[in-house]
Amino acid sequence: MEFVGSHILSIDQFARTDIDKIFAVAAKMEPYAQRERATSVLNGAILGNMFFEASTRTRVSFGCAFNLLGGEVRETTGFESSALAKGESLHDTARVLSGYSDVIAMRHPQAGSVSDFASASRVPVVNGGDGVNEHPTQALLDLYTIEKEMRGRKRELDGLRIAMIGDLKFGRTVHSLVKLLCRYRDVELHLISPAALCMPEALVEMARSAGHTVQISENLESSIAHVDIAYSTRIQEERFGSRAEADLYRGKFRLNQSVYTQHCEPNTVIMHPLPRDSRADANELSTDLDGNPNLAIFRQADNGIVIRMALFAMILDVVEQVDKHSHPVRWYTGSRF
Repeated sequence: MEFVGSHILSIDQFARTDIDKIFAVAAKMEPYAQRERATSVLNGAILGNMFFEASTRTRVSFGCAFNLLGGEVRETTGFESSALAKGESLHDTARVLSGYSDVIAMRHPQAGSVSDFASASRVPVVNGGDGVNEHPTQALLDLYTIEKEMRGRKRELDGLRIAMIGDLKFGRTVHSLVKLLCRYRDVELHLISPAALCMPEALVEMARSAGHTVQISENLESSIAHVDIAYSTRIQEERFGSRAEADLYRGKFRLNQSVYTQHCEPNTVIMHPLPRDSRADANELSTDLDGNPNLAIFRQADNGIVIRMALFAMILDVVEQVDKHSHPVRWYTGSRF
């Protein structure tokens, strides 16, 4: 695809070669994300960060990614603080705010809403999650994480064995990740969920049509026995009619150190898009795994910065200028990385 000036709305836009390009640029962004260098390549540029649904990591990650490229961020969070609460349409909001920004990152609770917004926007729009539909940048950072973790184990993405666990019906992160994995060869997908929260059939058929092996199960222990990646997701409470309805499924598939030791291969990587629900009645990914070196959830979150930096640099056509506008970091950075 042509990245310059383009919207990023769906995994459907990407060929495998496009993913390779994004990952190559993301790798170049790592010295900046890790505060080894700083760049001012987007000095004067403005990101409109429009999040009409709760978010911590994605919203802050988009903002930090743009700041690390030297740009500035203007935020709108929640319906109540926007003109949408006064009845303004997404079309009108897009027309107005795209006049104030050079690029927009947007999250909205309705499937397809970000695409509708983008159709009226005068600047590129990046989908930060639209209801139960897609979360393309999360899938990209997930796959980037998987590629890095597998590289350390002398493995490739082709032939990957992955278990997806939990709410696969409403979890947009796994929807986008399944689509992304269809660009690769000979993937084994183990889909573990309650029957009522299974992966949408269209995505299952897409994976099978791509030549992948798909196993559907309600048994956690046997399904994670021979996988490279155990990808856990929380119950998407906000997609249910009530908390009581969500509670019917909460805590059904709990991955803790005991289950991991008994049933997983020694180097199985543990992933989660976050936030993990650590409440006692959920605890789908136990904190007793925090000392496990194969727990990749925080490396995964860090990788969101470089993926989003890469997309901004590619959309705004500054990839080749990033280093030219760089300088040493002048502040204390500690040992975070």
